[in-house]
Amino acid sequence: MKTFGWLVRREYWEHRGGFLWTPVWVGGVMLILTLLGIISAEVIGARLNVQVGVPWNSIADRLTAGDIAQAGIGLDVAYLAVAMVLCIPLFFVLFFYLLGALYDDRRDRSVLFWKSLPVTDMSTVLSKVAAAVLLAPLVAFVVASIAYLGLLVIVCVWALLHGINPLPAIGASHPIGLFWRMLLTIPVDALWALPTVGWLLFWSAFARSKPFLWAVLVPVLAYVANAWIGLLGGPSIDRDFLLKDVLFRLLLSIMPGAWLDDGALTFSSKMRLGSGSNTLALDKLDPAVVYGLLAKPELWIGVVVGVALIAASIWLRRRRIETST
Repeated sequence: MKTFGWLVRREYWEHRGGFLWTPVWVGGVMLILTLLGIISAEVIGARLNVQVGVPWNSIADRLTAGDIAQAGIGLDVAYLAVAMVLCIPLFFVLFFYLLGALYDDRRDRSVLFWKSLPVTDMSTVLSKVAAAVLLAPLVAFVVASIAYLGLLVIVCVWALLHGINPLPAIGASHPIGLFWRMLLTIPVDALWALPTVGWLLFWSAFARSKPFLWAVLVPVLAYVANAWIGLLGGPSIDRDFLLKDVLFRLLLSIMPGAWLDDGALTFSSKMRLGSGSNTLALDKLDPAVVYGLLAKPELWIGVVVGVALIAASIWLRRRRIETST
């Protein structure tokens, strides 16, 4: 276990630019753009002496309990938005990390060095899996939380400069509840991502060149060929099944939250983060809903497929050390 932990750390050290600095830079750019937008609005408003909407003084005087609750919901949505934006670069980082995880070692011949160490191929491949499905999402989530705190500071300072106390709105939000709810989705995301993880690792271990083309074109061409056969009246597989349950699962399951049925968070009054009639509810992030996914057969079918592909990747790494270059 200690050796495995060092292998996971090795993956982090070697790919810190993608695992850490990519979400840091994206989060930093988001904060800078937010700050620049606020400054631009203030400068333009002062220059032109234009007041857009209700004056700030009037807003401060007319705030009600309902308005404060809505402001709290807005802060919760902002937290989710920051996390969701960082999921996009995380997807690309993981996609290309997995494609190169076993191929790059063969291309630069460093696989010979790693094979000379008392570390099994299984431990090496599984450390890459753990880095992709647990470590990288956890780092991105922590960065998203820190970025949200930075956004909160910017908004609070802006409100204070206009004579509005932001503390009631912060008190009406639920950052701790959302933090734990989003954190609890990481294990489910890891299980859901296994088909894509296994598929990309398989081609990373198998392909002698251009693993990206093999990993992407094989399922895409299979889908196109099936559609063409169907148009000609021949026997074909249901295209919706191929698209959603095969193509999507093989290529896009590493996107955090890809298990969401409608791809979006929905609001409801049934499941709440706090008490009271105006608290924020997110059905899809409720632990009962998230872990209810464990009862769905499509999750475990994907897990079996992913595990089989990962096992094939381990077998290939033991036997294939060459590339075409």
